Amino acid sequence: MRSAGRTLTTHVGSLPRLPAVAEALLRRERGEGHDPDAFHAAIRAGVAEVVARQVALGIDLVSDGEYGKITYSTYIKDRLSGFGGEVEARPHLDLKDHPEFRRRMAAFTGPQSFKRLCCTGPVALADPAAVQVDIANFRAAVERSHPVGGFLSAASPGVVTSFQPNRHYDTHRAYLEAVAAAMEPEYEAIAEAGFVLQVDCPDLAMSRHTGFQDLSEAEFLARAETHVEVLNRTLRHIPADRLRMHVCWGNYEGPHDHDIELDRILPIILEAKPTAISFESANPRHGHDWAIWAAAKLPEDRVLIPGVIDTSTNFVEHPDLVAERICRFADIVGRERVIAGSDCGFGTFAASSKLDPDIAFKKLAALVEGAARASRILWPAA
Repeated sequence: MRSAGRTLTTHVGSLPRLPAVAEALLRRERGEGHDPDAFHAAIRAGVAEVVARQVALGIDLVSDGEYGKITYSTYIKDRLSGFGGEVEARPHLDLKDHPEFRRRMAAFTGPQSFKRLCCTGPVALADPAAVQVDIANFRAAVERSHPVGGFLSAASPGVVTSFQPNRHYDTHRAYLEAVAAAMEPEYEAIAEAGFVLQVDCPDLAMSRHTGFQDLSEAEFLARAETHVEVLNRTLRHIPADRLRMHVCWGNYEGPHDHDIELDRILPIILEAKPTAISFESANPRHGHDWAIWAAAKLPEDRVLIPGVIDTSTNFVEHPDLVAERICRFADIVGRERVIAGSDCGFGTFAASSKLDPDIAFKKLAALVEGAARASRILWPAA
C-alpha cells in the first residue's frame, strides 16, 4: 500500500497492553492459574478495544497491538516445539560497561516478565491454531472499526534464532532453516487471511550487539545475508506488496554506541522480499540515517516507513517536527512511497515499559497530526 492524496500513518505493531490483557499474559507465562477461556476472552476484548482506539486516533494501518503475545520474539515457544532450558541474556555490548545503569533500568521496568528459552530439540510447529486465533480476533475488531488497512506481525526466523540460543543443531543455518519451516504456516495464514504480514527483523541490526555479539562484523554481515536468503525462500508464496519488514537496533533507552551503522547493513536489507521497510529514524542515535537512505540506490518498488516518533522516551514530538521528518523522506523517494511510522513498538514486552501507556497514545496522536501537516505540504491542491 502507498500513500495517495495524503500521508498514511501506521506504527510497528506492539501497543501498551490493557491491565486485563497484561495480567492474562503474565498468568499464562508464569503458569499461575491460567484459565484458557478467561485468557481468550481477555485477549479478544483487548484487541477490539485497541483497534478501535487506533482508528479513533486516526492511525490508518492498524495492528492487533500484539495483544496475544508476551513479547514479539519469545512468543514462539508457545507455538513451536523444541524449546526449553531457560537462559539469561548477556548484557548488550553498549550496556556491558555500565552495570549501575543496567541495575537502574531493571529497577525501573521491574522484573523480567517473560521466559527466554533456548533450542533444546527439533523445532516444529506445535500449535497451528494459535495464529488462527490472532486472525479471528483481529478480523472481528477490523470489521467493527473499519480502518484503512491492517497488518499482523510475526517473528522472523532470524530473530527467533537470535533470542533463543541454539543448543541442539550442529550449525546455525540448520537451526535457522528449521525455524523458518516451522514459522512458514503462520506467515502464509496471515497473508491468506487478507492482512499484510510484517516480519520483525531486528536480527539484521540489533543482534550485532546482542544475540550475535561474539561474531566479528564480517561474520555478522555474512549471517545477516543468510537470514535474508532463508527469509525470502520462506516468503516465496506471499506477494511482495503484501509484506512489510521491521528493522531496528533495540527498543530501549541506552547508549546504543555499539549499533552497527546503517550503511553496513542497508544493502542486505534491500535484498529482502518485502516491499515496505519500517525502520528507526527519530531517536538521537539514528536521526541522521535519512542521509544514508538518500545516498542509497533504492529499488523503485520500495515503500519506506520511517520512524518519525521515538518509542523509548516519554517526550511527545511536536507535529511540526513529525511533518519535517516525513517531508525529508518524501524528498528522497516521493510522497507516495512514504508512510509515517514509529521507531519501534510501544509494548515490546507485555508487562514492562518505561513509557507511560497514555503518553504512548499521545505520541501516536502527534504522529497523526504531523502526517496531516506533511500532507498539506506534499499535496497542496488536495
